[in-house]
Amino acid sequence: MSRVAVVTGGTRGIGEAICMALKNAGYRVAATYAGNEAAAKAFSETSKIPTFKFDAANFDACQQGVKDIEASLGPVEVLINNAGITRDTTMHKMSYEQWQAVIQTNLTSCFNMSRAVIDGMREMNFGRIVNIGSINGRAGQYGQVNYAAAKSGIHGFTKALAMEGAVKGITVNAVAPGYVLTDMVKAVPEKVLEKIVARIPVGRLGDPQDIARAVMFLVADEAGFITGSTIDVNGGQQMY
Repeated sequence: MSRVAVVTGGTRGIGEAICMALKNAGYRVAATYAGNEAAAKAFSETSKIPTFKFDAANFDACQQGVKDIEASLGPVEVLINNAGITRDTTMHKMSYEQWQAVIQTNLTSCFNMSRAVIDGMREMNFGRIVNIGSINGRAGQYGQVNYAAAKSGIHGFTKALAMEGAVKGITVNAVAPGYVLTDMVKAVPEKVLEKIVARIPVGRLGDPQDIARAVMFLVADEAGFITGSTIDVNGGQQMY
């Protein structure tokens, strides 16, 4: 029987591309979303992938959400922690609410969802967790203290959980996208985007499918010897 995969923030952008790649590879996929009903409906109608509405930043909601998914599809074997938001501004203008919203949605959600599936994965002696980090969590970015902190935290979270999960056949890895053509990036002024592209050696923005392909590599059954790693998918903009 095909494996069950959950993608948070799975109805748009990078999450949507990951969902479609998983489905096309034969996984049974559940996409979660927090609030955009129109996007979720359009995604579900087009992809035929079931969607589940709950806030990944809410611990109790994640516990119940995973129970609902498992009742519908079966035990979760693959988790993609993709949910993320931005609330960009410089530190001297940043409110506590802007800080907290990004930390909770981008970083705490990784704990919430991983905690909801980890016991089941341990019982199965198998699991694949992939956390979506960011080039800006690796290099920092002006006006993104909250976002960079959350994404940087994801990379540390990944390594520590990888150590815990290894003995039970659970791998935990991260993918750190560069600038990818999503709604978030499309909102950047054109002149700013031109400057960004000029710093990317391959000469273009990323495509959501570029990220999905890296995720598919990491979730494969055959990727069991890869854990605690981060794959940078940024067109050469930053090399580590």
